[in-house]
Parts: sequence; C-alpha cells; structure tokens
Amino acid sequence: MCTGIVENTRVSGSGKGQNGWFPLDQASIAYDHPDHAQAERAVIIDLINDSVGPESRIAVELTPQSARDLVSAILASLSRGERDAAEPKREPLP
Repeated sequence: MCTGIVENTRVSGSGKGQNGWFPLDQASIAYDHPDHAQAERAVIIDLINDSVGPESRIAVELTPQSARDLVSAILASLSRGERDAAEPKREPLP
C-alpha cells in the first residue's frame, strides 16, 4: 500500500541528464515503496524542471538510513563551507 507521503519544494540548481545539464526548479520527496532500491520503504527524490518536461528528471531512491546519512553529509558540508567562507582570508607568507 502506498503511503501518500510527499513533500514538494522549489529549488534552484542544475542537474545532468542524457542531454547534458539543465536547470532544476522543483524537488519532490516521498516516503514509499521503491521501484528499484532493495528495501521495503525508501526515500524517493525527484529533481525536475517543470518547463522542460520528463527528460529533465533526476530520480533517486535511498534506503531510510542512506537518506539520513545524506542529510547529515549535506548539513556538514554546508556548515564547513559557510564557516570557511566567513573566515578572513590570510595572505600567504613570503
């Protein structure tokens, strides 16, 4: 039975498909039965560009633990990147 759990959000970025790079403007995240992942349930992420059509879709199915690990890695990367960007730049020593 499908869970019907879906969250949608606007995004700004790019994805690469069969025809090269294209802009992304929406993400749909579901918790449901996967089509391909070897798990009873999965977090299913679709990144799309509504105006381009189905060829502008990137689909990912992750086990729940893999999805949690991905979220943690994304947050750690953002935290480090934002912290490094905020630090004053040091001139190299001669």
